[in-house]
Amino acid sequence: MNPSNRSIVSLGEVLWDLFPEGVRFGGAPANFACHAAVLGGDVTMVSAVGDDPRGHEAVSILRAYGIDVALVQLTADAPTGTVVVSLDAQGKPTFTISEGSAWDRIAWTSALQSSVGGADVVYFGTLSQRGTDSRGTIRRALDVASAAGATRILDVNLRPPFYDAALIRESVESTSVLKLSDEELEPVAAACGIDSTNGAEGRLRSLLEQFGLDLVVMTRGADGALLVSQTEIVAQPGIPTTVRDTVGAGDAFTAALAMGLLRGESLSEIARNACKIAAAVCAQPGAVPELPTTPPSLPD
Repeated sequence: MNPSNRSIVSLGEVLWDLFPEGVRFGGAPANFACHAAVLGGDVTMVSAVGDDPRGHEAVSILRAYGIDVALVQLTADAPTGTVVVSLDAQGKPTFTISEGSAWDRIAWTSALQSSVGGADVVYFGTLSQRGTDSRGTIRRALDVASAAGATRILDVNLRPPFYDAALIRESVESTSVLKLSDEELEPVAAACGIDSTNGAEGRLRSLLEQFGLDLVVMTRGADGALLVSQTEIVAQPGIPTTVRDTVGAGDAFTAALAMGLLRGESLSEIARNACKIAAAVCAQPGAVPELPTTPPSLPD
């Protein structure tokens, strides 16, 4: 990978998180896109939003971060997605995700094919594939990205009831870099037929070898992250922080991971920088970095 190239395509949901105290822009691929753009990436967002106030506001926010929004589709047939978020005493979220949202209906286009075919990194998740239309589009995009030699980053985000073993396994088969949390390791390993009696490192190694991956990354919350490649294992301790909420921390971590890979950094550098950025997100409310001029908030 040429370190001077930083072209990133983020595929998936753009939505609004409905917190008890108000509404915040969100969606893992959108959060990832914002963080990657702030870190210096040339980012294109591929999604769909409703032709409604929340959809137009979401596009404005993405544009304000310097993200190319030409491939964010506008539809009158479905509303912009929303998620009700509740936080426990440790700031960990529980999500209630609205169904039939615009981001379930991302359509394949020739412009999307061209963008993905020229990307250095293509990011995708599991939740964004719950809808038949979007799943087909994302899988087609990944085929194009693979043929073009792009790095494909799967950020596992399992949200019941919107996944099954087949979705997990097929997503892992389509990626070159797998990122998951320690809480997601067990269901991912089970879906992929990995022996559950192995320790975490052994299961990550099995995923790497079974699917011919370049890298497997497991975040461990306050305990940091574990990175396993074909030649190296890096155990990065957590970065101390005061947790406001953890929403978006994993997305920020993955953005730093992507940018580190694009810049040709060592795995230890990548792990350290990604954990620092994730810790900083935990210390702030909301999932994306502050803009110099904060976009107006929407009513509940």
